[in-house]
Amino acid sequence: MSVTEQHGEDVFARQVVWITGASSGIGEALARAFAGCGARVVLSARNVPELERVRDECVAAGADADDLLVLPLDVLDYDALPGAVQAVQDAFGGIDMLINNAGTSQRSFCLETGLQVYRTLFELNVIAQIALTKAVLPIMVEQGSGHVLVTASVAGKVGVPLRTGYCAAKHAVMGFFDALRTEVAHLGIKVTTIVPGFIRTNIGANALTGTGEPTGVQDADIESGMDATECASQVLQGIANGIEEIAVGGGPEMGLLELKRQDPTSTFRLLESMAEDIRSKRGGA
Repeated sequence: MSVTEQHGEDVFARQVVWITGASSGIGEALARAFAGCGARVVLSARNVPELERVRDECVAAGADADDLLVLPLDVLDYDALPGAVQAVQDAFGGIDMLINNAGTSQRSFCLETGLQVYRTLFELNVIAQIALTKAVLPIMVEQGSGHVLVTASVAGKVGVPLRTGYCAAKHAVMGFFDALRTEVAHLGIKVTTIVPGFIRTNIGANALTGTGEPTGVQDADIESGMDATECASQVLQGIANGIEEIAVGGGPEMGLLELKRQDPTSTFRLLESMAEDIRSKRGGA
């Protein structure tokens, strides 16, 4: 059952939804889904042509062009954040929902990973999310309402091989936003963490190697993962249902969430075996 079927056509209608990382992947799928529900959507990322493509395709699917704002933004340009926040206010008069979705992953063992790669992963996946959230929160406080979301990961709940920096960053994201939830609830502000498993996006090809370069190679697990459109549909349903930690995915990786809670030791041994398998395929690296 769709969001509109269960909750009515206007569940997200006219809400101002700002999505970072909206030029591809989960962010693009979320933008399409919210636009299809009648929300006013702000699309942010660095890739302007791709943002414009997403906007144009939303319009072609029936969205009102006046309800879509392409707002180019590098979330690491902290000096640009106040101006970006003001641009959204000028366009739509407020911000109902901020979805912190920008980020990048990693595919390298710790021993082959430079310290700068860890800094990059933390800066983009953690500090940038905090910085934009802090820039938007005063508006939500003044409104007396708002909803802050972040795209975390199963890797934010379970430590897996080739992703020490990514796991550390996503664990930090989960911790920050869980703690933030406790501090802003009395202000009428909601906080939701999105916990995807393998979703069919370009995250694997864009993931950083130990030297900081993109791998350029997609993961088989990602290629066989859940379609991004289905992921977005489930996320919107979760938001509409008031779920504060939305786990979304359809593969065996989702079972790690429950296994880690029930039997941490077995989880550790399972993932050690996974790392050993990776090493053997790499020729013992």
